[in-house]
Amino acid sequence: MKSNGFITTVMIVAALAVQPAIAAEKAKPHGAAEVKKDIADHRAMAEAHLNAAKCFEAGKSEKECHGQLAKDCKGLAIGKYCGMKHSH
Repeated sequence: MKSNGFITTVMIVAALAVQPAIAAEKAKPHGAAEVKKDIADHRAMAEAHLNAAKCFEAGKSEKECHGQLAKDCKGLAIGKYCGMKHSH
């Protein structure tokens, strides 16, 4: 199983090697077009969450409301809760 240790080492070295590139990408300021897209994405996420709240208010199940939230947020946010997870 020596090859597993080698593969693990290579993966760790590769992950560490890309960290500076990832940090540099995050440090770049957004241009006007990117800011507009970010705003539109946030508005779309807010609308999706508002619709989820209305779904719950209508007495629908968590499964149904979260399912619709996932569809509404596809490609907008990370995770099955559209970028938000509650403490409950």
